[in-house]
Amino acid sequence: MSRKREVTTRRQVEPDARYKSTQVQRFINRVMRKGKKSTSQRIIYNAFEIIKERAKQEPIDIFKKALRNVTPLVKVKARRIGGSTYQVPIEVAQFEGESLGSRWLVNAAKSRPGRSMQEKLASELMDAANGQGSAFKKREDTHKMAEANKAFAHYRY
Repeated sequence: MSRKREVTTRRQVEPDARYKSTQVQRFINRVMRKGKKSTSQRIIYNAFEIIKERAKQEPIDIFKKALRNVTPLVKVKARRIGGSTYQVPIEVAQFEGESLGSRWLVNAAKSRPGRSMQEKLASELMDAANGQGSAFKKREDTHKMAEANKAFAHYRY
């Protein structure tokens, strides 16, 4: 079976109960470990409450802004051509970009020191919305790497 096939039908994710947003539901699924969705929902909703207290804004707006700020437009992919491996920049589709961005947000929140996951996630989301934090830095590094390897863009296929 070929690995280069495009996904024909994606599973439709139902919107979450509180905010009626499929993005939030996918983020809840991303945080989830060992099938414990109620635990991940509690973590996300508590993080949104912390954001509401600290920022005095709607948490869904901050979440969407943070996700938009960490969503990459390009990424690099290793291609082996003639015995050499090149980092070839390729564009990222919207769905894949949001998936990468949410993964980076969760991993950056996990790597923050101390405190509970709710507080770490709330801090990371607020930082990402303001253009700071580890997840935003990861996006910037990815874009810089793609820009540096722009000369190999003709190897894309």
